[in-house]
Amino acid sequence: VIPGTGLCPSSRGSQNWTDPDVPAVMAPGKRPRLTPNPALAMKDGKLLMPFGSPGNDIQPQAMTQVFLNIVVFGMEPQAAVEAPRFATYSYPSSSAPHAYHPGRMNLEARFDRSVVDQLAKLGHQVAPWDELDWRGGAVCAVRVNRDNGLLEGAADPRRPCYALGI
Repeated sequence: VIPGTGLCPSSRGSQNWTDPDVPAVMAPGKRPRLTPNPALAMKDGKLLMPFGSPGNDIQPQAMTQVFLNIVVFGMEPQAAVEAPRFATYSYPSSSAPHAYHPGRMNLEARFDRSVVDQLAKLGHQVAPWDELDWRGGAVCAVRVNRDNGLLEGAADPRRPCYALGI
């Protein structure tokens, strides 16, 4: 409980910074830097796709990759969710103790070796993940197919996830 307020922060309170020299410091009038970020993608003013993922700082990275796979690269939702994933840790972690790994990049095992080699040549510290590694998040999505009126669900096999039609 925060003294003098009677308020109890959520478990995500560990993502708050108290150092006044950090841009993400917790302060009046500032938005906190928190990782939960469910999303609704819209197209032409209509719902295209709600989607989200667990995974702390990997959440926005995993969700962006799946979104781009669907919207830019034209993948079907399930294929987009199952596609190889990568993540960077080259920033202070949102959660205490705010670990920082400059240049670190994790890639799932299904990336071609040439990609790993090219990233290393650029100075990244490439660290492998297993295929479909749970640390890559677990994006679930439902795309509204305007061509046929179907709702197309996708569930990430990296963690226990399900897409059910009712």
